Parts: sequence; structure tokens; C-alpha cells
Amino acid sequence: MSRKERIQKRLQSALSPIHLEVIDESHMHSVPEGAESHFKVVAVSERFAEQKLLGRHRLVNQALKGELEGGLHALALHTWTPQEWFEKGGVAPDSPQCMGGSKAR
Repeated sequence: MSRKERIQKRLQSALSPIHLEVIDESHMHSVPEGAESHFKVVAVSERFAEQKLLGRHRLVNQALKGELEGGLHALALHTWTPQEWFEKGGVAPDSPQCMGGSKAR
């Protein structure tokens, strides 16, 4: 099972999201091919209601603790309640360009 699949499975279990995107952005960074080290997560869940941003990120980080300890280098998080998601038109922002490593030159 790929890291992306493991992340999806763990977040589905922990958050019961109505919408979940797990995007491998490793190719945008100066890492070996197939590294699976940089991910963007868009999670929309009722579990985020009454949670501030830090609490939402803690829920995700707790669910992905094993991945973070096992080589996951970067995780861009977009965590919203269903109401927030619909207010945003169901669109997450694009990730910025990598500023480090040889691909930034």
C-alpha cells in the first residue's frame, strides 16, 4: 500500500470526512522520484466543528503520527467544516512553488 493510500485510510477512519483529497506533491520538490514525502490534504469534516485551526491540525497529525515518524516530510493541511467548505465554493488553494532545492533554480 502506498503512503497516499495509508494517509487516506487513516484520515477516513479518524475524521469520517464528507470530502477528502490527498495529493502527493513530492514531484514539486527536490526529492528522489517516488519519494512520497510531500502531501497536501484537503479534509472536510464535522469533527472540525468547534475546533480552532491548531486543534484541527492536531487531529490530523494524531491520525498520521506513524507516517510523520516514518519519513513524511511535509504536510500542507486545509481543514474545514462542511459549512466552511461550501462557503469557499468547494475549492482549496493551490500550493505555492517550492522555494528550496535544485527545482527552485
